[in-house]
Amino acid sequence: MRLLNGQPQNRISMADRAFQFGDGVFRTMRCTGGAIEFWARHYSHLEQDCAALGIVCPSASILLEDLSRLRPVDAVLKIIITRGETARGYSVPDQLLPNRIVQLAALPAYPEQLYQQGVKVRVCSTQASWQPALAGVKHLNRLENVLARREWHDPDIFEGLMLDRDGFVIEGVMSNVLVLSDNILSTPKLEQSGVSGVMCEVIFDAAVQHGLQVEKRAWTLDEIKQSDAIWLTNSLMGLLPVSDLCGRHFQSHAAQLLLSGALKQLRQKEKFAIVDLAGMTKG
Repeated sequence: MRLLNGQPQNRISMADRAFQFGDGVFRTMRCTGGAIEFWARHYSHLEQDCAALGIVCPSASILLEDLSRLRPVDAVLKIIITRGETARGYSVPDQLLPNRIVQLAALPAYPEQLYQQGVKVRVCSTQASWQPALAGVKHLNRLENVLARREWHDPDIFEGLMLDRDGFVIEGVMSNVLVLSDNILSTPKLEQSGVSGVMCEVIFDAAVQHGLQVEKRAWTLDEIKQSDAIWLTNSLMGLLPVSDLCGRHFQSHAAQLLLSGALKQLRQKEKFAIVDLAGMTKG
């Protein structure tokens, strides 16, 4: 089910700049038991991404009212904000009304054995582009990720890492990367490229609460292979350990249990319950 500006709709104008240029942003959220996990963080990131592109972000109350109309229970919720509709050409009129889309899909199934045994990861030849103006922004033009995902068809490979032009690890095709080395939990800097994910932020907070030191730093592929543990993270999969990166095998690490437990607690703490009313309430 999809809503366009609050109304049921499965079509959008071909004049919309999302269709013409990928001119917009999006966020994907996990809803369980009728409650959105980490709603406040998702909306904060959405606001920041809209601001980075100069798009007026709809209010949280409007988006929550839209989402409540989808009647989600256990589902994937996606919000798309486009700059709006214009004639051809890159220039943007001063007064332009953004379009907002909310949609619902089934939650993907991640077998428990993936969390117990870890996943196999490759390195993609498609690079993450260098563009500081878009660094961290979850914008609608994801062609690099599409090209990177087309590089493999082996079902045993769960994810591919994307490097930048200088050979530094940026992110996974569909995930952020966490690395544990010398008891420091880190994630690649995203100052020149990449997407800033909510779940990565959540895990960082959980790590700090449990006494782990955290940092953002530049990682080369060779350096990351020598680390103690690697995880993949996004809002749907949560925290998945890497067991194999280009033939380098990683054993299960004790930090997996600590971080997974901390994530479970934060998931319960930072839920926002959607009620089937013209408003909303915090759960």
